Amino acid sequence: MDLTLQRPGEHHYIHSVSADGIRVVNQLCTGSIIVSANRLITDWPVTSPGEITADHIEQILDLEPEIVLIGTGQRQVFLEPELLMHFYKQPVGVEIMSTRAACDTFNILVSEGRNVVAALVQVTISS
Repeated sequence: MDLTLQRPGEHHYIHSVSADGIRVVNQLCTGSIIVSANRLITDWPVTSPGEITADHIEQILDLEPEIVLIGTGQRQVFLEPELLMHFYKQPVGVEIMSTRAACDTFNILVSEGRNVVAALVQVTISS
């Protein structure tokens, strides 16, 4: 599903998301990723929301975001409260949603100049 047809500015944006991968600008990422306006981390080793650990949260927070969007795959899956506390201690706003919704929201917030980071679990289609 294409999210945008043209580059809205001089920053990363998510062009599309599907079972094939997440396309950031013109790069197809086939695994889970972390993306901000100017950084793209393509080796985020998370394949499901249940695998997210405190170390993964710290990797996100190292980018010093104002807002974090966590895309949990095809459906919204909430994280354990202990993991969310890492964000609240900073304080950093955090939203948990499906990966597709997180991609849409990322594009809106980054186009507004917000300091947003999206940590996106790859979407898989279950049979």
